[in-house]
Amino acid sequence: MDELVDILNVNGKPSGETCMKSYAHKNGIYHASAHIWIFNNSEEILIQKRASDKDTFPNFWDISVAGHISAGEKPLTSAIREVEEEIGLNVDASQLKFIGTYNKKVIHNKHLIDNELHYIYICKLDLDVKSLKIQAEEVSAIKMIHLNDLIVKVNSNNSNFVPHGKEYFNLVFKNIKKDI
Repeated sequence: MDELVDILNVNGKPSGETCMKSYAHKNGIYHASAHIWIFNNSEEILIQKRASDKDTFPNFWDISVAGHISAGEKPLTSAIREVEEEIGLNVDASQLKFIGTYNKKVIHNKHLIDNELHYIYICKLDLDVKSLKIQAEEVSAIKMIHLNDLIVKVNSNNSNFVPHGKEYFNLVFKNIKKDI
């Protein structure tokens, strides 16, 4: 789904200009996304399998929930919206803990350049995965995986997990371990 996003300046602040997400991706324009990692007291992380028709990393396992921040939208508001849209779960601001931002530029091909500032949140919840309703356009499956197994998976050279980078994963896993 295409949507209007804020164009960010080099400091990650909205420049005052907007464009469609598709245009940002085609031209490598800096914009923002929200990443939400959901975990429980049993050290399990909710992960999602990306839909088979996604432009990037189709059928790969990924973050619990992620999505672009719409133009004029605050990162926290976007995070709450994305959780509800992608997995049908209502959370409020007090359940999301902001752990930092991460810059990432990936040139998938000459027509698709992700140049994003990720706002990263963690959320500790005990939930029944079967009660969640996935957004079929974005997600083909969800499951819980033990943190230690996930660490092995993302560090594997032949993993089918979206490669967000060692520094990114270290930030996320360090913060989840502190909250378990």
